[in-house]
Amino acid sequence: MTASPRTTAWSLSIGDLTQAAVFAALIAALGLPGTINIGTSGVPITFQTLGVILAGAVLGPRKGTLAVVIFMVLAIAGLPILSGGRSGLTALASPTAGYFVGFLPAVIVIGVLTAAMMSVGDKPRYRVLWGIGINALGGMFVLYLFGVIGLVLRTDLTVWAAITSNGPFIIGDVIKVVVAAVVAAQIHRGRPGLIEPLRLSRRAGAGS
Repeated sequence: MTASPRTTAWSLSIGDLTQAAVFAALIAALGLPGTINIGTSGVPITFQTLGVILAGAVLGPRKGTLAVVIFMVLAIAGLPILSGGRSGLTALASPTAGYFVGFLPAVIVIGVLTAAMMSVGDKPRYRVLWGIGINALGGMFVLYLFGVIGLVLRTDLTVWAAITSNGPFIIGDVIKVVVAAVVAAQIHRGRPGLIEPLRLSRRAGAGS
């Protein structure tokens, strides 16, 4: 009796866990250069968002999400692996907590949409222009959304002031989403199969 695909679709092999751990380490390593704080909100510029975007674009929804979860759990446990040597608890206690929390929904959005993109056609292929749009949606819009919510709740900024505080970071973040898309395309070209394409099950004639 064969196992149902529904029960195994989200199972993880040792190789999958290793890939997730490597990307968690990559996100942590991208925090080593530290942060640059500009603007009145004090929101830091960090390279770690590039790691989050890459995790979703390269590993997809399962392994990419796991990589970010590993990173966030280690940070919340007290390891100083966030940019500037901060821990997750420090980040959660700061006005910029929303940006840290936003790592998780950002990688999920990027991973799911990237997998869906690579499900189009007979042969899975990463499309750079689509990838840029997907990365921008998750790595900018979703992160900004959670960041703005955090700023409004933790500071005296108005919603509009919190939104416009992201202005200085837009150019840098656009560069990140483009770089991540180009890198992801090269990785998927050289090593296909890292992301399992999303397939809609078709039960034609089921029950007949």
